[in-house]
Amino acid sequence: MLNKQQAEGRYQISVVSLDELVPQDHLVRKIENAIDFSFIYDLVKDRYSLDNGRPSIDPVVLIKMVLIQYLFGIRSMRQTIKEIETNIAYRWFLGYDFTQPIPHFTTFGKNYVRRFQGTDLFEKIFTRILEEACHHGFVDPSVLYIDSTHVKASANKNKYIKQLVQEERKKYQELLEEELNQDRVEHGKKPLPKKTETDWKEVKQSSTDPDSGWFVKNEKEQTFAYSFHAASDQHGFVVSAVVTAANVHDSQAFSDVFEQAVGRVGKPDAVAVDAGYKTPYISKCLLDEGIRPVMPYTRPHTKEGFFRKHEYVYDEYFDCYICPAGQVLTYETTTRDGYRMYRSAPGECNHCPFRPQCTESREAVKRVSRHIWADYLDEVEHLRHTEVNKRLYARRKETIERVFADLKEKHGLRWTTLRGLKKVTMQAMLVFACMNLKKLANWLWKSGKGRHNALHFRFTFEYIQDKLPLLPMVTREFVCNLRGRNLALFFNF
Repeated sequence: MLNKQQAEGRYQISVVSLDELVPQDHLVRKIENAIDFSFIYDLVKDRYSLDNGRPSIDPVVLIKMVLIQYLFGIRSMRQTIKEIETNIAYRWFLGYDFTQPIPHFTTFGKNYVRRFQGTDLFEKIFTRILEEACHHGFVDPSVLYIDSTHVKASANKNKYIKQLVQEERKKYQELLEEELNQDRVEHGKKPLPKKTETDWKEVKQSSTDPDSGWFVKNEKEQTFAYSFHAASDQHGFVVSAVVTAANVHDSQAFSDVFEQAVGRVGKPDAVAVDAGYKTPYISKCLLDEGIRPVMPYTRPHTKEGFFRKHEYVYDEYFDCYICPAGQVLTYETTTRDGYRMYRSAPGECNHCPFRPQCTESREAVKRVSRHIWADYLDEVEHLRHTEVNKRLYARRKETIERVFADLKEKHGLRWTTLRGLKKVTMQAMLVFACMNLKKLANWLWKSGKGRHNALHFRFTFEYIQDKLPLLPMVTREFVCNLRGRNLALFFNF
């Protein structure tokens, strides 16, 4: 039978609480069950006047507003406020009733500029949520997965200037110089003097967002962007995050990401990374700390038709290379970049039948380089063939790669609408905090744990105590029939 819905329901007046209209399994309920946001008051109390001025918007409400934006992947704060105005669950999460006006969409931005800019508030929020996950035993830091992804900047790729900038000095430069000079002395060479000249390079700098970097992925994808470097545990909880311009190589940000992660969750047993991190220094750093490096196979960059480097055998005892023709390549020098150079004797390559596959040198001399920390790379290559490394590396797609996929697809960060490294860093910390909070809330909900039940019963008990003098009688039937509250067992009727 055809049924037509009447519109009278639009105008019906009902006595109902906001709490009754929010589904019991809604994400905002799970989040409220997972963590007490009152810790934010202690973080911001020195940013507010305690005894004068107009009453402010509750700082917890401010943070919850931006959490709603990133939890549900809403593109802007303007749209977030529109959603909160009409969404009962969002109002419940903020503690607002049906008619209470929602703050203007510029409120968070103004508070950020006037109060929170330049502080570590958002990093502390991220850390607090991570600590809660660690407290419940959800974080497993035995293996860390480190990687980066690019997020497009809010900048026109056609508006830029070309500028000469100073090349950034490597963080391990002093250690490298010390060891390469020691290596030179051991080989009878003089130590290299300190480099006084500054290296410069020409880069494209955005005139819209100068903090972003020119990102080149392939011939088609070239734009201004930021790189989000992050480390996650085996369950996908983000334990550290660093934002840089997109033209900063992954290996340069590794130390900051790794040190942050160790400071928060402790030293791992293994670290899994992709080919961008397979460098002598990172290999040395991990192995010296007793951490198992999990790195992939990297293709040799030799020209087609030429011998590959592994076909030149290194003799560790005599410190020389042996070429495929059986000739010895002896030590020549150690460069400023930390590479030992080995070369063939003059004239030996002139009549060698393998010369077309070996070298194009006019002097008929073959040179092979080996980094002073190459032994660490050799150990990494040996570990790559073990079953443990194969299993751990295969989990990258389920951990850090999945984190970045969710970051872009579910939380609206395929590109950023903010400009400047500090603002983008704030956004990154909040989004990663939301991702951890969402996972923490869902896991606590499934396990039946959290703060929800105790707070719920306490609130209801206090409410009924206040109302008892106004009621003629409280019966078992009345308590059992309270909407959404089965308190019979609680009161032991």
